[in-house]
Amino acid sequence: MKHMLCGLAALALSATVIAQPANQDAPSLDDMAALQDIPVNEIRIFAEVMERIRATYVEEIDDRKLLESAIRGMLLELDPHSAYLTPEDFDELQVTTSGEFGGLGIEISMEDGFVTIVTPLDDTPASRAGLQAGDIILKIDDTFTKGLNLGEAVELMRGEIGEDVTLSIMRGSESSPREVQLTRDRIAIRSVRSEIIEPGYGYLRITQFQNNTGRDVRQHLSKLKESGDLNGLILDLRNNPGGVLGGAIQVSDLFLDNGLITYTQGREAESRVNYGASRGDILDGVPLVVLVNGGSASASEIVAGALQDQQRAIIIGRRTFGKGSVQTVLPLHDERALKLTTAKYYTPGGRSIQAEGIVPDITVDIARVELQEDQPGMREADLPRHLRGTAPDDSDAEKKDSLAGRDYDLYQALSILKGIHLSRSR
Repeated sequence: MKHMLCGLAALALSATVIAQPANQDAPSLDDMAALQDIPVNEIRIFAEVMERIRATYVEEIDDRKLLESAIRGMLLELDPHSAYLTPEDFDELQVTTSGEFGGLGIEISMEDGFVTIVTPLDDTPASRAGLQAGDIILKIDDTFTKGLNLGEAVELMRGEIGEDVTLSIMRGSESSPREVQLTRDRIAIRSVRSEIIEPGYGYLRITQFQNNTGRDVRQHLSKLKESGDLNGLILDLRNNPGGVLGGAIQVSDLFLDNGLITYTQGREAESRVNYGASRGDILDGVPLVVLVNGGSASASEIVAGALQDQQRAIIIGRRTFGKGSVQTVLPLHDERALKLTTAKYYTPGGRSIQAEGIVPDITVDIARVELQEDQPGMREADLPRHLRGTAPDDSDAEKKDSLAGRDYDLYQALSILKGIHLSRSR
């Protein structure tokens, strides 16, 4: 094996070197390596390390497994999103973009070596169990996640529908982890949902960008407009982990009349691309507010950044995740592939999203609103034989109070949207 690897290193230098007849003036292998900047010495060390492992490790290891581990280790040192894809991994990638799979409904990432929840998907076992963005998964059943890669962690959480899985969760400043039992379910991601939250004000939520998200958003907006005149729209991208770039471009294009949506920059010419908007704003300039938070990542940040830089929307919430890199799937031999980071996303104004995120125009701090009950006391209605009055309809006020208690960010967004509409109406 050692000689085979060294031979491959020699072949990698130049085919013409092997074809040349031997003579004393021919450049040495090391000379050619220096000219072509090939680290032959490191390749020799790699072959030697592999041979030592094969010969002396306490257990016998399959050569294929050892080489795949070496490849994974090479990519692990690059960035959290580059990965080696086996045929099973590639199938998993396609499942994610198709929008249906079995499991718990958790989007995860690797942060400082720990499996961390980016977002629990809506109406899934994870969201119903109260898991939150930022929670660290220490154990999956009896397996510690430290040392696992993302693919291995996902595989452990997948399983037969109806089977239970126990996660050991550490949250924020809590002094000790707690165990959460969840039942695996079919995760059919409904990418888009919408409603009229008050007469004249629409709400549209995108949970993940899939291949058909642009089409689905258009259909939902048509239904919202059919319910009456829209004075404003809230686009909710909170805890949206991203997804397909095409979906983000299509959604941004719906709200923009022209101009740049995003552009990418990388080393290769193919990775430098501008994405522009076509003519026509589906809302004809109706005020737009976009909700984001720390779980809004990747494609969500592209949409928020485009609408912010084009001054088409006001961004409300908290700084986004900051995942602004482009991954390209590069096919390899035997149905394997590399998912390799090849470029970075930039907003129309030239801001890099990577590790920076999108800073909201209006920051809404995490808040818990508790509606206080009236203190006990005597009221007119408590007096015997009191006259009955005609009470005003306070259903709208109760609805507002309910919204403030249930979703403070959304309550604030609606208040700001109303203010924009009123200012334009004067």
